[in-house]
Amino acid sequence: MGHKPKKKKSGGSKKKKLSKTEKVKMQQEEEQKRLQEEEEARFKAEKEEAERLAKQQLEKEKQEKLEAKDLERRGDELEELRLLENCYPAAEKWRKECLAQAKWEEFTRCEDTPDPTLPREINTFISLWKEEQDEDIETVMLKGKLVRSLIERLELLLMETPLRELKEKKALLYQESICELRDLLYSKFDVATEGLLKQASTLVDPDSGNMEKVFRGENVTFCIWANIRKNPRTKNVTFQDTEMGLILPKILTVSGIALRLLHTHFDHLSPPSALTPLPKIEPPEATDEDPTPALGPGRAPRKGRPEPQGRPEPQHHAAQRRGLEERTSSAVIGEGVEEKAGEEEDKISIRECTSSLSDPMKFQLEESESQSEDDLGENVVDLHQFTPLGGVYHLDVLQLPPQCKQVKGWTLVEMLSQGLKRFPYPQPLTQEAPLPSEDPDPPALRQTSPGSDVDVGQPPITVTLKFNDSAVFFEEPLVAKWDPEGRCWRTDGFGNVYYNMEERQLSFTLESLCPVALMQDTHLNMPYQSWELRPTGLNAALFVVLTTFTELKIQIQGNQCMLISATLEDEEYVSEISGKWMSPLALTLAMRRVGLNIFPSERSRKYVSVNQKSPGTEVKAYQQMALMAPALAFGWSKWNLNCGAETVVLKASEHLGTEPVNARDWSLYMFNGQRAQRLKVDEFSPAFSEDLEDDTEFHSTLYHMLKDFTSEEAMEKVQNAHHLFVDAVYQLLLFTRVLTYS
Repeated sequence: MGHKPKKKKSGGSKKKKLSKTEKVKMQQEEEQKRLQEEEEARFKAEKEEAERLAKQQLEKEKQEKLEAKDLERRGDELEELRLLENCYPAAEKWRKECLAQAKWEEFTRCEDTPDPTLPREINTFISLWKEEQDEDIETVMLKGKLVRSLIERLELLLMETPLRELKEKKALLYQESICELRDLLYSKFDVATEGLLKQASTLVDPDSGNMEKVFRGENVTFCIWANIRKNPRTKNVTFQDTEMGLILPKILTVSGIALRLLHTHFDHLSPPSALTPLPKIEPPEATDEDPTPALGPGRAPRKGRPEPQGRPEPQHHAAQRRGLEERTSSAVIGEGVEEKAGEEEDKISIRECTSSLSDPMKFQLEESESQSEDDLGENVVDLHQFTPLGGVYHLDVLQLPPQCKQVKGWTLVEMLSQGLKRFPYPQPLTQEAPLPSEDPDPPALRQTSPGSDVDVGQPPITVTLKFNDSAVFFEEPLVAKWDPEGRCWRTDGFGNVYYNMEERQLSFTLESLCPVALMQDTHLNMPYQSWELRPTGLNAALFVVLTTFTELKIQIQGNQCMLISATLEDEEYVSEISGKWMSPLALTLAMRRVGLNIFPSERSRKYVSVNQKSPGTEVKAYQQMALMAPALAFGWSKWNLNCGAETVVLKASEHLGTEPVNARDWSLYMFNGQRAQRLKVDEFSPAFSEDLEDDTEFHSTLYHMLKDFTSEEAMEKVQNAHHLFVDAVYQLLLFTRVLTYS
């Protein structure tokens, strides 16, 4: 093997040491360079600061000029807006005239229908009906339809009439009439039930040996079953074609009883004072003594322009109770700091901005509002958080009255002065169940608890109910029973609660029968995901609200509104309210009644995490949006969550076609009630900024701000819009409060 060659030494690899002088010189050069760089940086910073100050000064001067210009024309703009907003008192005057005309037409028709607003007529109607005897179920159901219409008319009057015009005495009088009509209707059902049961032995089914009848009305389903044969094997009672029924304990199968299931599609039990109110439409005072209803918003009439049409108009009961408590406790989360911070402002609510509430018990509301939710008591349903949906199921076990007998061609009936009587179940200790001779399996001895009058060993009754077809349940409802003593709905006492949401059925057990209702969270669809309002033609617009569960589309045409679609899990919801033209208030009440509630009440902020806004700003925004609605589209902006409580941010775009607005055509506007501006940011900006859009100005009103970017063609549509259309748009915006609940 050879040797490895040695590496040659490199003479230039050694680094030459610097002398002291050279080191000093290098340090001086580095110091000089550093000082020079610092000087340059200082100069640059001073220059930038000067430029910033100059730019700031220019911006300040520009801002001052814009503010001065805005202040200079503020008076004119506010005066013009005041004239434009005459459309709202004009619409109110039109509504009053329609009401007066309807009353006159009713009077001239000389029909037997009483005027519920006149005490003499409604009292006469009630007295005469009380005196009527021997009415059957069909007659009571038919008369009940009239009673229902009278009650609805009074309730609508209480909601529509401005607070300054509806005196407390008259409101209480209307309430008394409503309560009397309610009580009379149910007493008549009892009388008719008694008359039917007296003939039960003559109406028996030959197969079962018992009587069963089902009567269907427009808003009532009446089911009755009489235990004539008293067969202990007849435990399962299912009413024909209703998918509703009961499973009876043996003691009831051998007793002379009748079962009644009266399903009213309305709720006449809940106290009116507990029902959730809506913001009340109170128009601004008219600037003229006689605003002409035929005019548009402050304009002269046009020949050939048509007038809008007149108004047509989960599970064991313990689990259920826990669910209620959890919901109630979680509902108040979020009130905390935000609500305390706005405590003073909350005193000035939407109600005060609009002067009153659409609540039948306006004058008792302040007292109920002052009460804490903790005062409700355990297992009591908070009717401000939950709404009875689909009507009330009145469940009764009745004593079978003496049956009629045929004697020598005569029909003999034993008359009882007590009238229809409820069968006590669980039965008291002193009352034993009858043991017929044909019973092969007599009931076991009952177990009792010391000191108790009630037989606690008697098994509960199993009930199966069918959901009302017109009601929309987005989740399993809360089942509650009526407590007549406390006049409230309670969730205790239920066992073996089972839901079949596909078949829309519910079953449970109860120790004793009583009125039952299904409750849905009132604020299930709040806050909204987004919303949009866009014109679709002359005095026509489409209002779309997207929630967690559904997308609702409401068509506005003239002074009328119509629910045109409600999408539920990619399916269209259809009910009796779909496709019907109604006033905005009537549509609001109808949608709430079927469970499509997108209309918050004054108490809703306790249960919903709201985007709190100044009420004054909110109402002004709705009024001025409505003025521009004939030609401009409006929509939800995510930046409305970032601009604070004193201001609102919304999207707007001129829109003269029928297709949806292109996403890039929207512009953002900010409004605080006193000043409006167009923003430089858009929905796609990374952060929010209040910077003014280039080459734009301030305006004192949102109306005039939007007017700057509206074409002549669009403004012509605005000028020619009918005041009733503008008012209808305003009502829907106020009822939904999209700027706060989105």
